[in-house]
Amino acid sequence: MHDIELSEEQVMIRDMARDFARGEIAPHAQAWEKAGWIDDGLVAKMGELGLLGMVVPEEWGGTYVDYVAYALAVEEISAGDGATGALMSIHNSVGCGPILNYGSQAQKETWLERLASGQAIGCFCLTEPQAGSEAHNLRTRAELKDGEWIINGAKQFVSNGKRAKLAIVFAVTDPELGKKGLSAFLVPTDTPGFIVDRTEHKMGIRASDTCAVTLNQCRVPEANLLGERGKGLAIALSNLEGGRIGIAAQALGIARAAFEAALAYARERVQFDKPIIEHQSIANLLADMHTRINATRLLILHAARLRSAGQPCLSEASQAKLFASEMAEKVCSSAMQIHGGYGYLEDYPVERYYRDARITQIYEGSSEIQRMLIARELKHYLV
Repeated sequence: MHDIELSEEQVMIRDMARDFARGEIAPHAQAWEKAGWIDDGLVAKMGELGLLGMVVPEEWGGTYVDYVAYALAVEEISAGDGATGALMSIHNSVGCGPILNYGSQAQKETWLERLASGQAIGCFCLTEPQAGSEAHNLRTRAELKDGEWIINGAKQFVSNGKRAKLAIVFAVTDPELGKKGLSAFLVPTDTPGFIVDRTEHKMGIRASDTCAVTLNQCRVPEANLLGERGKGLAIALSNLEGGRIGIAAQALGIARAAFEAALAYARERVQFDKPIIEHQSIANLLADMHTRINATRLLILHAARLRSAGQPCLSEASQAKLFASEMAEKVCSSAMQIHGGYGYLEDYPVERYYRDARITQIYEGSSEIQRMLIARELKHYLV
């Protein structure tokens, strides 16, 4: 991508994230995957660099410039390691975002600076074993009694669930009101009754802690209600645009890392007396990979610019996320193919890129959900 499309500040942020990812993330990614944990010191450095408060304005301790800078930074961090990109994207979009947009003055003062600096990592407890994209079909309940909310239920696929110090928990407060009976709560994870049952063993992004959580008579003050009672569904859905831009950028970063690895390998690997990049079949694969990556970046930047301008971009963010996630699987598969048998070995990073890329078609709304949302918007499309 030519820098002429970007401001000087956006280029500076991108380059800072790129240098950090190449110097301090990529060399350790394989070790972190084996450990199932991203180094705590690395996360602290991300906080110091401002990478964990990129959607939070300066007045609340954040480093917000715009969503273009944010997308560029997520791409770079994810190119270093998809799991670290997941931590960053999820913490920013659904950890910081809901408090910024719906939190009271006291809630913002208590949490935003800690979250933006990385002193506390956030997690988002929405999905349940029986309810994924059907966000209104929750069984977790919250009852107000003697000035406290008592929360009971089970949550599934909680990213950052083991590391987080603050959980945004969605629970039904008024069952008789259906979709309007869902509310959101701020729950410090050291609250008695907030129980991390297990860390899931996953196909990819293994260093990202994805957890199952139980809330058993978990009590928080009445003031920990986030936003208005009954507005939980609106809060849950409000950060989808920013969240999907982040996951699209994560997918792009993983794909770009796979492409760069394949390009370097194709220049070095000699077959039939010449580097394999000089064989037309390999050159064509690389050309297609490069084109798909650049097309994806343009989709992401378009959605990010709309988001930065405060314009609706649900369809554009969904298109970026859909295209980026499906592109990433194709590009990572081609990267493995170019490596031949070596691409199937853990000795080379492309097999990890392939595994890491696959989740981007599932979380923050599956590809099927993205297509549904894009199609729904076509009802208002002007021909």
